[in-house]
Amino acid sequence: MKQNILVELLTFWKNWHFRLLLDLTAKMKFCLRWKSMGVFVTARHQDTTMYAVSADSKGLDTVVGLLADVVLQPRLTDEEVEMTRMAVQFELEDLNMRPDPEPLLTEMIHEAAYRENTVGLHRFCPAENIAKMSREVLHSYLRNYYTPDRMVLAGVGVEHQLLVECARKYLLGVQPAWGSVEAVDVDRSVAQYTGGIAKVERDMSNVSLGPTPIPELTHIMVGLESCSFLEEDFIPFAVLNMMMGGGGSFSAGGPGKGMFSRLYLNVLNRHHWMYNATSYHHSYEDTGLLCIHASADPRQVREMVEIITKEFILMGGTVDTVELERAKTQLTSMLMMNLESRPVIFEDVGRQVLATRSRKLPHELCTLIRNVKPEDVKRVASKMLRGKPAVAALGDLTNLPTYEHIQAALSSKDGRLPRTYRLFR
Repeated sequence: MKQNILVELLTFWKNWHFRLLLDLTAKMKFCLRWKSMGVFVTARHQDTTMYAVSADSKGLDTVVGLLADVVLQPRLTDEEVEMTRMAVQFELEDLNMRPDPEPLLTEMIHEAAYRENTVGLHRFCPAENIAKMSREVLHSYLRNYYTPDRMVLAGVGVEHQLLVECARKYLLGVQPAWGSVEAVDVDRSVAQYTGGIAKVERDMSNVSLGPTPIPELTHIMVGLESCSFLEEDFIPFAVLNMMMGGGGSFSAGGPGKGMFSRLYLNVLNRHHWMYNATSYHHSYEDTGLLCIHASADPRQVREMVEIITKEFILMGGTVDTVELERAKTQLTSMLMMNLESRPVIFEDVGRQVLATRSRKLPHELCTLIRNVKPEDVKRVASKMLRGKPAVAALGDLTNLPTYEHIQAALSSKDGRLPRTYRLFR
């Protein structure tokens, strides 16, 4: 993962093998002649990296050539690597100072759920490893993971045959910058869900100073193993996640914003001191994780955790037909609205083909969503509740229940934490 960050930050820097910057600029103006959007993106996910360009279809040949150079012919000079080290250092400092803790909590919940394996490994480079990143290390990473069998070239708004011809021209038989030696050190292990807890004790009282500072909050994320996106249960889990919904206490909007989801109705509307309660579903090729992120004052952490564990237990109970239909309709509309954006479409095409060698079309996904029944949601939720929880906690953790108590609550009938008795207060 740590090499992946440097590779991403170096991308679309002036690391082209041709490559004087004047030559690159001339080629980009060549694309922009047709009123190209000129959007260049490198997106790093937990399991994939995507290189994307939005341009006029008339510049397809040039665009594919540029992408091929970015991926296969990076120069990776010492100066660029050093500048990227500084950028990674800044990213880590920014991660620890930003008021929004979601990226850090997402990292922590994966670390807790998949202890020291696959998607549980650090996505952000540990500070002590930054200095170890060198041109040789990056070339070793690229040699092992940037291989033809792990790549997909996807296009939207272009003719398929033209895209195939460009792929043959710029990608087939090309000698990459790191040589043609076969990959020797590829991690092909399957994700092993372990469950567990990851805690970071931190003073959150001064994360956002100013005339209207954010109050001191403790952030908790509780998750359980769901399923991979290759399994049939993926769609029921997606509906369940939409049914839970949630958001922040300052969210605005009507039913389309999920105001009638369970976490709004049962949590945020009933407990004024809860600042956030949001459901997330992370799904990969060999595993998945459904989790709830909650935030509250440090003095009410225990009560907050118990509210979340109760909501998990209720997932395995009766599913109201009205709320299920609302969740299915909202999921379908979100899917279709997202697919109105071409960048989202070619990411969808690329990731599906990379994982399954095929692509489910939108109408197929909509049919699968419509076919989800209350018993499907109850079944997948009950199966999920039989697993060990993963817990991530950030902030003042004085009143955080023990992991064993959280596990006991999720194994109980009502989701209540075991009572604790103190001789002295």
